[in-house]
This record gives sequence, structure tokens and C-alpha cells, in this order.
Amino acid sequence: MQIGRVQRVRLGEFPTPLQELKNLRKHLNGPQIFIKRDDLNGLGLGGNKLRKLEYAMAEATEQGATAVITVGAVQSNHARLTTAAANRLGLKTYLVLRGEEPKNATGNFLIDKLLAAEEIHCLQGSAYSDKDELASLVKETVERLEKDLREKGETPYYIPNGCRSLHGALGYSSCILEIVTRLREEQLSPDCIVTACGTSSTLTGLALGSVLYAQEEMKVLGMSISASKEALDKKIERGLAEAVKFLDLKQAIDKDLITIYDEYIGEAYGAATDEMREAVRLVARTEGIILDPVYTGKAMAGLIDLIRKGHFRRDDVVVFLHTGGVPGLFAEQQSATF
Repeated sequence: MQIGRVQRVRLGEFPTPLQELKNLRKHLNGPQIFIKRDDLNGLGLGGNKLRKLEYAMAEATEQGATAVITVGAVQSNHARLTTAAANRLGLKTYLVLRGEEPKNATGNFLIDKLLAAEEIHCLQGSAYSDKDELASLVKETVERLEKDLREKGETPYYIPNGCRSLHGALGYSSCILEIVTRLREEQLSPDCIVTACGTSSTLTGLALGSVLYAQEEMKVLGMSISASKEALDKKIERGLAEAVKFLDLKQAIDKDLITIYDEYIGEAYGAATDEMREAVRLVARTEGIILDPVYTGKAMAGLIDLIRKGHFRRDDVVVFLHTGGVPGLFAEQQSATF
């Protein structure tokens, strides 16, 4: 099946800008660097989840959904954008968030409130401090919400954290097409794209796009912000297989297109690192572009480290994907980060 034939609801402003980072290149004495501004895609303060939600919400509307349920952390970018997308389509949103409800609504949680999600359930507590137990509680809460909504005559549609892998693959393959088309105007060809990696579906889509639109010549470098390289490799392998089957592609996608780095995570998901702080400050002070401390800051820290280690040639063309997340910079727990 051609991707263009897959049902999609238009939510964002695409293509997003592609900007050259000349000052950063000069500072690092590195390759030619561009930044793909998916933080500027036009809805709910932007971010990478919007490309995926265009496919998820199309499926929801096709199924006659009246309400959307999704999950994430208390400062989830995905929850924010899901609520914004649901508002655009006239659907109710129910959020199941991991963590203690903030005393003061800040960052993404404040925007969730502003967007007026129908219900927000924050799940935490000593009885559920174990990761598996908390996951079980989230699952139970989602199932209870689905049951309650159906009993009230609603038609709920569940979106997993970060969207289904297939929706990520479909959404982010088109990002590669945008990049290749734009750089071709300047007679340039991208050698690789660098991005933060959380749930992995963005990387799956970028690899799919490299096959479909860049003859597999555009490598994908993923900077993990939480999971190990081994865990992400397995998820990406499953995601690629699902995309190949869904689109009935006649070729497998080479896993070597993707390289995962997990050495820039720090102590844990969301924990600040000195390298992240340097990266956020450097991009802000050389280019006037703001990165977030959880995703893009750590991804940029990884890119800067690779440049300093001589990973790239001087004439390489490197694209950094800005996946959004800047509202998280204003979360209360980030007040001491910088």
C-alpha cells in the first residue's frame, strides 16, 4: 500500500522549517548542520507526536470515537499534543499520567489544564513504586475508563504512550521526504539525521523514510533518553517489520540504517546532565534556538560529543531533528536545572 493512500487527518503545518546552524558549525569546527523544526508544526506548542497523531486520530474518527484515552508521564509532551489534537477534532480526552499531581501546574501539565482535558488521573504512591506495578495500575485505570465510557454511550479510542509504532513509522517517513526535497534545492544530500529516542517509533519512521525517499543513504542516529540500546533495537526491529508488512514492501529494512546511543541518558529519564546543560546553552547562545532538557537537550549533547570525537567528515551534511518538548523546560522540577 502506498503511504499516500493511508487515511490521515491533517493537524499540523507541514513541511516544517529546515534551518542551517552556521554558528554552531563554526563553534564546533564540524560538519554542515541543519535543524528540522518539528517544534514549529502549528498545534499545541508543537512536537514530534503530531505527525503520528495525524494517523492515530484518522483511525479514531474512522472508528467513530467520541473520546480518546492516552497515557504518559505527568510532564508528557504526548499527552499535551493528544489533547490539543482531540480538541481540534471535537473529541474528549482522558489522560492517565504516571507520577504525583503537581501542587502547582507548570510546564506540560499546565497546558493540559488549559486545553481542558476531560479527566486527568495522576497515578503514584509507595504501594506502586515498582515500575511493573505502576504499569499494571495504569493498565487497570485505562481499562476502567474504557468500560465506564462505553457504559455512558461514548466510543473510546486508546492511544498508547507515544502512539502506535506503525503510526510513528507512517508519520516520520514523510519527514525524510521533506528534508530530502528541501536540501535538493541547495544541491545537498543529507548523510544522517540525529534525534532523541524515547518510544522508538520516530526512529522507525525515519528509517522507513530513508528507504523510501533517500535510497538508504541517510543514516539514522538515535540518542536514547531512557531505555538501553538493546531494548530499543528489539522494539525498532518489531516496528520495522510491522511497517514492511502493512505497506507490503518487497524489501526488508536494514537495521544497520539505525545506530542507537545510550550513553547520554545520565542517571535516569529526565535527570539533568552536565552535557545536556552545555548543549542547551550552546544552541541558545549561538543560534537563538531553545531545546528542552529531557529530549532534544540530551540528543544535542550526543551530537556535539560525536562531532568532537571526529565521527563526521567536514563535508558531511547532518540534520538534527527538533522533536519539541520545550514546555517541559518550564516544569517546576526544572527550576534548578539551569
